[in-house]
Amino acid sequence: MNIKNYINGEFVNPVSNNWLDNYNPSNGEVYSQIPNSSTEDVAKAYQSAAEALPKWSNSTLEERSRILIKISELLESNLERFAMAESKDNGKPLSLAKQIDIPRAASNFRFFGNAITQFASESHESVGLNAVNFTLRQPIGVVGCISPWNLPLYLFTWKIAPAIAAGNCVVAKPSEVTPMTAYLLGEILNEAGLPKGVLNIVHGLGTTTGQAIIEHPNIKAISFTGGTETGAHIARVAAPKFKKLSLELGGKNPNIIFADCDYENMLATTVRSSFANQGQICLCGSRIFVEEAIFEKFKKDFVQKVKQLQVGHPSDENTNIGALVSKSHLEKVENYVKIAEDDGGKILCGGLEVTIEGFENGYYMQPTIIEITTNDCRINQEEVFGPVVTIMSFKTDKEALQLANNVKYGLSATLWTNNLNRTMQFSQQLQTGIVWVNTWMLRDLRTPFGGAKASGVGREGGFEALRFFTEAKNVCIKYN
Repeated sequence: MNIKNYINGEFVNPVSNNWLDNYNPSNGEVYSQIPNSSTEDVAKAYQSAAEALPKWSNSTLEERSRILIKISELLESNLERFAMAESKDNGKPLSLAKQIDIPRAASNFRFFGNAITQFASESHESVGLNAVNFTLRQPIGVVGCISPWNLPLYLFTWKIAPAIAAGNCVVAKPSEVTPMTAYLLGEILNEAGLPKGVLNIVHGLGTTTGQAIIEHPNIKAISFTGGTETGAHIARVAAPKFKKLSLELGGKNPNIIFADCDYENMLATTVRSSFANQGQICLCGSRIFVEEAIFEKFKKDFVQKVKQLQVGHPSDENTNIGALVSKSHLEKVENYVKIAEDDGGKILCGGLEVTIEGFENGYYMQPTIIEITTNDCRINQEEVFGPVVTIMSFKTDKEALQLANNVKYGLSATLWTNNLNRTMQFSQQLQTGIVWVNTWMLRDLRTPFGGAKASGVGREGGFEALRFFTEAKNVCIKYN
């Protein structure tokens, strides 16, 4: 089948009629084709968005809210269809797509459909000066949203929902590696009554389609989630054009485990935080630091638990670890395992490809644990983004904090302790945008989401996202 661009409420072929192969990670076979969109396609999408902008930006909050909530309801009623498409396109277990990805995509629309009705402007009375100031929050205009392949619809909707809720029109590009659910979303948008041109979805490569979006002189803001190097490139292109930027980039997140933790809860959660979605989540705790007093016990128990994880076809209900997203990505992850060994790391389990009967050409890999003795090795300093974690012991709080912060990234951290003073000290001193204490991936959509250092610029989520997708204008009125 051919996936098509969604422009002005219609599904259209790319102007050039050039196409890219789309692979099924579970068997390595091409199962669809996507547009290899050009600057011309992006220009058409922009024109559609620009024509829709005056009416949409002046629509009532109630109308926007109603449409976004209707999209949410339609996603929920099509859960099975979208989950199967996501699992097939990405390689993730079907159970994960059903429980997490599609429900969260629906929640994104519902949340911002409600949030926009509560997004209030501010006023300030200048007492004694006979003046009042009030702040308008106006839509930016046409904005660009570019999302990654690891949580395709989940993160695609995390951007476009607040953008259109705030009254903007959007030119959006999903990852060329996982385009299917963004394509299917177009049908939902039409059924929900989203006006033509408010959201336009253009498929293609980052180097061509994505580049055309970030270079377009009249696309006023860019929201991007992906790799740090790509984020740096976007900043170099967009900053001289004075575009607003929201960049959610890479992570190399510490998981810090103290002896006074709730051990069984920690162990079960650490298995999940290490290998959920094949480790292809920017929030996975890929550097595990364990207090020396329980290190040997943890090592034994953790390896035992991880060896029980079932690698298999995404549609198998017993599968815990599905296929990695692409052959090239599998090769990258395998190369990092070799690098870790060369640097003195000891593989405690995993490290090898897995062959699934009947799907021998799929991109499967064992969940991998590597014991290391220094945080300076490449496996601990560079983002692997696969089913690979390292473990290392520490003796003191000071050492643990130093190990956690000694990396260029600063997205999230997980802390396991029942010591209140330690919790408060680490929460303040960890150089990350998110700290989870005695839990992982527990998300409240009202909270700011984003990272420090090389993990990004700006915050998404809640009113932070609505602030990003609006321009603040202060009005001062003097009266007698």
